[in-house]
Amino acid sequence: MNILVTGSNGFIGKNLIIRLNELGISSEVFTRKDSTKDLQELIKKSDFVIHLAGENRPEDENDFEVVNSGLTSLICDEIRLIEKNIPIILASSMQAEHDNLYGKSKLSAEISIKNLTNDTGNSSYIYRLPGVFGKWCKPNYNSVVATFCHNISHDLPIQVNDPSFELSLVYIDDVIEEFVKVIQGERGGEKVPSVQPEYKIKLGDLSTQIQNFKESRDSLITEKVGSGIVRKLYSTYLSYLSPAQFAYSIPSYGDERGMFAEMLKTKDSGQFSFFTAGPGITRGGHYHHSKTEKFLVVQGEARFGFRHVASGETHEIITTSKKLKIVETVPGWSHDITNIGTKDMIAMLWANEIFNPDNPDTITHKV
Repeated sequence: MNILVTGSNGFIGKNLIIRLNELGISSEVFTRKDSTKDLQELIKKSDFVIHLAGENRPEDENDFEVVNSGLTSLICDEIRLIEKNIPIILASSMQAEHDNLYGKSKLSAEISIKNLTNDTGNSSYIYRLPGVFGKWCKPNYNSVVATFCHNISHDLPIQVNDPSFELSLVYIDDVIEEFVKVIQGERGGEKVPSVQPEYKIKLGDLSTQIQNFKESRDSLITEKVGSGIVRKLYSTYLSYLSPAQFAYSIPSYGDERGMFAEMLKTKDSGQFSFFTAGPGITRGGHYHHSKTEKFLVVQGEARFGFRHVASGETHEIITTSKKLKIVETVPGWSHDITNIGTKDMIAMLWANEIFNPDNPDTITHKV
């Protein structure tokens, strides 16, 4: 199968071409530098057309009609001449529902596609996309998500005129996967195809969320970035960092025992840290009432000592980085860790809660 992609240099186009390459699907591209004759030849050897090319903010308003409507009409005319069923996806816009030049030109493009289908039976899929966000979207253009991510990550101002204004958004990866499913024949029969999920978020909440991403490097408290729109916004935010911003420093604390550093904190699932200890050094010697921890020695050898604070019962565990083992601390048991090797020991530590100096739940007790 050979796919023709118009507007391949744009935001959606770049992501689509990468995905097609990953799937081993061959593609041809039509861009602004190509001629009408080029388009004719490309359509002739195509099995599928994904029509992404369009004007959003032209210098000449006539380009709305020339590109959005005129180019679509030209593609439809060429398919008619070939007399071959060449399925076509049109990336339209929700603006087609509105009375403005951009919306009218998108509606005109939709009508050309529908007429082609009605007249010839040529397969078509018209997607009225809401705001699309994700990596490589041009900031300070026509995407508030791209603008906020770029400007906040680069310490530039943003403007929020109406915090209560609700945005409708779809994520670039979901758009691409929807288009791929159409190409692979996994879609069909929908009168009004759409990209799902579609997210609703208020402008003020969007700006706050992206600002929180930036501030998390200082607080070390990560947002809930594992699912839903927050996951996708965080990936988008990171994509606007310059290479010089890929790394950031964290505080560390050292004494004669070694060093300790907190790496990552979560709002509801504790925090991650690591520490070192020289040969013969013992750390700990305390117990918790409710706090729990998991230790993993990733370099060296360690002896974990335990003592039940009520019964006095003792227990000992030996671990080594050569045979990884998680050691859990149990409420009511005093515990410590001793480096029994000849080199510095390094251990990872997870605690089920963020350390609170006002309520540390850490009581000194001999092991």
